[in-house]
Amino acid sequence: MKKSNAKKAGLTLLFVFLAFIFGIVIVLPKLYKTYLYPKKYSEYVGMTAKKYNFDEDMIYAVIRTESRFNPDAVSDVGATGLMQLMPDAYEWVRYRMKDERNITYEDMSSPDYNIEYGTYLLKLLYDEYGDYETALAAYHAGRGSVNNWLKDPENSSDGKILDKKIPSSATAHYVYKVMHAYDVYSKIYD
Repeated sequence: MKKSNAKKAGLTLLFVFLAFIFGIVIVLPKLYKTYLYPKKYSEYVGMTAKKYNFDEDMIYAVIRTESRFNPDAVSDVGATGLMQLMPDAYEWVRYRMKDERNITYEDMSSPDYNIEYGTYLLKLLYDEYGDYETALAAYHAGRGSVNNWLKDPENSSDGKILDKKIPSSATAHYVYKVMHAYDVYSKIYD
């Protein structure tokens, strides 16, 4: 009788262990993807990434960091929507796009417009700096700030990218968070 109970306990323990492994290998990654690093608004992100030839994973990383996929998000400083555009950034992008549609800043709470404008801005900054981290610093702190930082050899070895230091701790933290999210998106969805 003791051997039978021990055998049952051993089988039960084995079953629990296998269920645990199954959960880690199969279920947990799905939950991780679905809840922590989702790909919401994929129709807009995919279309816009293709239109502007920009990395989808970077768009998702910015959206996740900026708004956690909340299209109604408004920051303390007045940035709006999924990709948190400020009114002056909206105006600058609208001008650069030569967008003649009847779109106003209030439309930036609409996911399709916000993703399009935010991606266009990211693409312009990436094309200007040639580096994700420097482009993200400009997205967060503005081109003027980044261009001033680039003049300082303590921040940049070549005056083109921020490869040494980002002088603003808030911007440095922002760039770190987006790049971390980008790395995760690149790994879990490939």
